[in-house]
Amino acid sequence: MNEQTKNAIAEHALAEYPRECCGLILLVHGVEFYAPCRNIAGTPSEHFVMSPEDYAAAEDRGTIVAVVHSHPGAAARPSVADRAMCEKSGVDKWVIVSLGVQADGSIAVDDWCEFSPDGYVPPLLGREFVHGSVDCYSLIRDWYRLERGVDLPDFERPDAWWDDGKSNLYLDNFAKAGFTNVGQEAELLAGDVVLMQIRSRNGVPNHAGVYLGDNVLLHHMYGQLSRRTVWGGMWAHCLRTVLRYKG
Repeated sequence: MNEQTKNAIAEHALAEYPRECCGLILLVHGVEFYAPCRNIAGTPSEHFVMSPEDYAAAEDRGTIVAVVHSHPGAAARPSVADRAMCEKSGVDKWVIVSLGVQADGSIAVDDWCEFSPDGYVPPLLGREFVHGSVDCYSLIRDWYRLERGVDLPDFERPDAWWDDGKSNLYLDNFAKAGFTNVGQEAELLAGDVVLMQIRSRNGVPNHAGVYLGDNVLLHHMYGQLSRRTVWGGMWAHCLRTVLRYKG
């Protein structure tokens, strides 16, 4: 990055504080520019979701060479979600700028970090939640890749799709991923995906996990860390159907 780009990023990060800013570094006819983008995340002080319209506009303008975001009040160190999104993005460089309260009470840039895709896969247990990138479906994809050697397709998951009055993303897309719907009453087998409905205004399954056998469920709830839990109780009560991988 040149100094002009760094200054533009710092100015954007300070203007957005305590929200996370996000943007893109572009090459336009060989000249480096910073293109600020809108963070449309539901909780912008905790993570970022870059506006698709802003990303498309930047692509039309030049070549994207880096994704940028800020860590307000946190270190310039990639989180589990940052590293996972970096792998998924297809962009060769990511930049983090950290900001914090200084001794005089002002807010200023503390540090910078650059990192690149390196094949990282988040641990199955204890990963933080970022919807659309590190969520319950991401956990299922990673489990199938690590444990079964199966690469499940990804699909776009807009924030709060389960409350838009029409979407049924899990049932629509799991079928395309090679799963058969064996029904709510099926006897669970290790590797089965259980679809659950938890506070969905659409009345459709909006949470999923992998049944590991021996009454153990691996899943990743919204706003929580991924974990194993005993299958039964409220989880069984929320069950809507069981999907079995057929390939």
